Amino acid sequence: MKELNELSIPAELKYTVEHEWISPHAPHRVGISDFAQDSLGDITYAELPETGAFFAAGQEFGTLESIKSVSSLYLPVAGKVTAVNESLGDDPGLINREPYGGGWLLEVEPADPAASADLMSSEHYLRRLKENA
Repeated sequence: MKELNELSIPAELKYTVEHEWISPHAPHRVGISDFAQDSLGDITYAELPETGAFFAAGQEFGTLESIKSVSSLYLPVAGKVTAVNESLGDDPGLINREPYGGGWLLEVEPADPAASADLMSSEHYLRRLKENA
């Protein structure tokens, strides 16, 4: 596993305690953090929702299977899924290689455009990781 100082935690994103991230600008992409993908190990399958599905903030929207476990995914904000990363069907390892790039999970249209403001900044997220280390 990576050391905390080796993790990539982009400052422009917002984070959840469950290790999901969301981009603050449309399209609002959602993925898992570098910490999460590193903790899971090699991801072998991503179960994601259909486009058009609506989820409440914090509601489970899918799962990731890895060589170590199956992990639930939780939507950072309430909203409607507008796109799903179809590339993950053929190559779920993109999540490990590019957690903030090609490994994004879905795009969401938030019910409240300001909702992501309540999530953790990169500094707060890193501080939380250090506290729980």
